[in-house]
Amino acid sequence: MVLLTVLAVAAGAGASVVMAPVVLGAVGFTSAGIAAGSYAAGMMSSAAIANGGGVAAGSTVAVLQSFGMAGISGAASAAVATAGGMVGGLVAAII
Repeated sequence: MVLLTVLAVAAGAGASVVMAPVVLGAVGFTSAGIAAGSYAAGMMSSAAIANGGGVAAGSTVAVLQSFGMAGISGAASAAVATAGGMVGGLVAAII
């Protein structure tokens, strides 16, 4: 049972780190900017309306676009891996 949990945590962590850039691109946070008509464009529009026409630096939209353009930093990769590992551990506990 412990081996299953360890494998599930490792798989969850690894898969989440690998898939994070793919998911960012799929929702519209690309290296060329936010894709028109995408989910990211809707997020940006909502953020701009809420902030009087601009997207605040450090906001969720700004951070995700930064990751989409420059890649995910080491600290962000660690956070994504931690979250993925937790999900993997939870799945192993349920099984």
